[in-house]
Amino acid sequence: MTPARSEVLRVRVTPAVARALLALVATGLALVLSGVREARSEQLIAAMSADEIRIQSNFTGTTIVVFGEIARDAVTVSRPEPYDLAVVVSGPEQVVRTRRKGRFLGIWVNREAETFAEVPSFLAVHTTRASHELAARSILERYRIGLRNLNLPIVAASEAPMSDRNNFREAFLRLRVQAGLYAERPGSIDFLSGSLFRTAVQLPANIPVGEYTVSTYLLRGGALLASAEQKLTIAKTGFEQFTHSLAYAYSAVYGIIAIALALFTGWLAGVIFRKD
Repeated sequence: MTPARSEVLRVRVTPAVARALLALVATGLALVLSGVREARSEQLIAAMSADEIRIQSNFTGTTIVVFGEIARDAVTVSRPEPYDLAVVVSGPEQVVRTRRKGRFLGIWVNREAETFAEVPSFLAVHTTRASHELAARSILERYRIGLRNLNLPIVAASEAPMSDRNNFREAFLRLRVQAGLYAERPGSIDFLSGSLFRTAVQLPANIPVGEYTVSTYLLRGGALLASAEQKLTIAKTGFEQFTHSLAYAYSAVYGIIAIALALFTGWLAGVIFRKD
């Protein structure tokens, strides 16, 4: 008896049939995706009351208002946690050398010193609540949210011992806060509605000139959702700008003029008050 044989049915697919099948699959995917709207995160819109501050001889400080909106729509991701905001105003970076005084033969002299690089000349941090409650420390340090989270790189040639560096850092922050150049104000951002916010940032009379960065960060549940950034220019004007530019660009000429004015003033005072 001859055993039964199984036959394999082979179907030959021509290039025309393959193209038709691919076109059909692509059309089906397009129809499916066209009916799906992807959920998206919030958008942050921020602005300032002024983007340029002019410093004159009677300048005693001023205030800028940072305001904005948290934009949402019907497809924005729903989140149970409340929103958090942080506004960081940072001035031009500089290299700062901090010295510690000590007694030597009964006289107070400069002793050890620590040099910090990439230091913002001005830093104001406004938040909805304490900075350590907003996010992980890595996020706070990356965006300079909070004075305690400010990274102060140390130059390689450091005079202070490793065990004493934290004391120099604390002293530097304390002096900057006392001078009004550093400030951290938790709870200073007001929500005017569920999505509108504002905060007022104080700029002191001794604020350095230069290009500033005003950064606004939207956080929720410890995650950074969105950010916005604006530029703020602080510059001297009039005679103050002339003397400032002369002192920094042509320091030798500025010094000669200052000495000449001092000599002329002394001579003129002697002529006026000379007794016959």
